[in-house]
Amino acid sequence: MTSPMLENKLNIVGIGLEGQLSLNAAVKAIVEQATILAGSDRHLSYFPQHPAQRLVLNDLAASMVQLRGLWERGERIVVLVTGDPLFFGLGRLLLQEFPADAIAFHPHLSCLQLAFNRLKVPWQDVCIVSAHGRSTEALTEALQQGRDKIAILTDSTNTPDAIAQLYLDLDLPLAYDFWTCENLGGTDERVRCFSPELLRGERFAPLNLLVLLRRPEVRSLDLSQLPLFGLPDSLFYSFPDRPGLMTKREVRLTILGELALQPGQIVWDIGAGTGSVSVEIARLCPDSQVYAIEKTAIGCTLIEQNRDRFAVPNLFPVRGQAPDILASLPAPDRVFIGGSSGNLRAILEVCRVQLAPDGVLVAAFATVEHLSTCLEVLRASAWQFRLLQLNFARSHSVAQLTRFSPLNPVTLAIAHRNQHI
Repeated sequence: MTSPMLENKLNIVGIGLEGQLSLNAAVKAIVEQATILAGSDRHLSYFPQHPAQRLVLNDLAASMVQLRGLWERGERIVVLVTGDPLFFGLGRLLLQEFPADAIAFHPHLSCLQLAFNRLKVPWQDVCIVSAHGRSTEALTEALQQGRDKIAILTDSTNTPDAIAQLYLDLDLPLAYDFWTCENLGGTDERVRCFSPELLRGERFAPLNLLVLLRRPEVRSLDLSQLPLFGLPDSLFYSFPDRPGLMTKREVRLTILGELALQPGQIVWDIGAGTGSVSVEIARLCPDSQVYAIEKTAIGCTLIEQNRDRFAVPNLFPVRGQAPDILASLPAPDRVFIGGSSGNLRAILEVCRVQLAPDGVLVAAFATVEHLSTCLEVLRASAWQFRLLQLNFARSHSVAQLTRFSPLNPVTLAIAHRNQHI
């Protein structure tokens, strides 16, 4: 007797690496009664004695035409797929080609379910990224956002070792354990944990999934091995939900040069964020006093952590809103403005009054509107100033190739009190 599920239905059956053993009795009966059995060579090999006509799904466009003709002829069709057909699978394409009421789905466990159950980690909050036949832009965004759990569908180009290299190229201030999950559900299943550095050059089974689990700590630090300036972004403590939100290394290097720092100065870093600029100044000028002004509690905590991490006791975190908090600080020789919280005009006015006669002010802007406000105030107050626009791009590995990914453009306004400078 023919199962009612087969009557004029296109049955999409998810199957695991155990083959027929992964199917329950009801689904197995549907497969046994098929007159057309479609799937990859691997899927079809699970049913060597099946009497149905076989259709190997190599060219998907041509296969869809064949399937439609067979379906319209009334054949009992079963399409075999891996895992859940509606999880980055063939189901989406079939729904575009056939009426939804003509299709019945019979999912197996997805690779994602298997992976997280092997890792014994809840996965309802995982960020899922497919790098299978796609660019790595979505993955880059997830890493820059500092997502706690990232599951990545790989392919022969975006392999686990290629993804590890992408992560290292981004130089983010956060650490992940890289879990490689190969042949999940098969007799040769293998689940291993790597550091990204050790993944480079490794080779994996074609059927693999990569899971990244974020660790709370940043990378280890050896003070004796640090450069004099230009610290890697990855060494700083940063915002847990926005690890990439800091003044990037390339921009910091330019800011340090434009500030024209001298020994024994008072320096204000307004809107200090994580304190990355303040740390660099304090390391370069240990006999200067660097005041890192930040309005948020988490920002001040990060500044304190980075001060201690880089051993710069001449860095002083100051929690408060500029310009109000500035009155409590000694007059500056140098000022860097990284953020203003909408108070740019008032901050610049305080700096005009308080900055030493031969002082230097550098302000960084990511938006045209804030830059426009700054120019208006500088012109009205007779500052001498110039602008410097920074457009940096970092190289990223893409399999055996290299491409550039731009950092957000930043414009610096460099202003001087002394007219002859």
